[in-house]
Amino acid sequence: MSRAFVNEDHAQVSQAAERRVSDQPNYVTPRGLELLQARLRALQGSDNEPQRLADLHYFSQRVQSAQVVMPTDNGKVQIGSWVRFADEHGNEQRVCLVGEDEADAAQGLINWGSPLGRALMGGQVGDEVVWKRPAGDLTIEIVGIDTR
Repeated sequence: MSRAFVNEDHAQVSQAAERRVSDQPNYVTPRGLELLQARLRALQGSDNEPQRLADLHYFSQRVQSAQVVMPTDNGKVQIGSWVRFADEHGNEQRVCLVGEDEADAAQGLINWGSPLGRALMGGQVGDEVVWKRPAGDLTIEIVGIDTR
């Protein structure tokens, strides 16, 4: 085929990795919305590379669909809650439930829609919940909830 019939711009765009937009509601913490907006601003000021355009499209959608959840101190695990939980051996962990774009397991920020997030969501101190993990289900007890 002659090169005259190849649309090089189209070929480059199709090589950009599109991020899949999740089917779950885009619940975010106030900090999560700020991070999304900052990322969008940073992308708007850069060149027109195919990957940047794909990222710009993704973050534009995420900002537009964001539903900010303001944490309240109602005694139940919700988005924005810091949760301490223990397994049957007494090993404790502390995580915060956040939106999927804010999640960072190394920082203890867990997507509310993840298996751990779903297990904890709506729980109260003293509740035992089942964390459905690939390595097998684990019963954990919620031992503390905090909004900071």
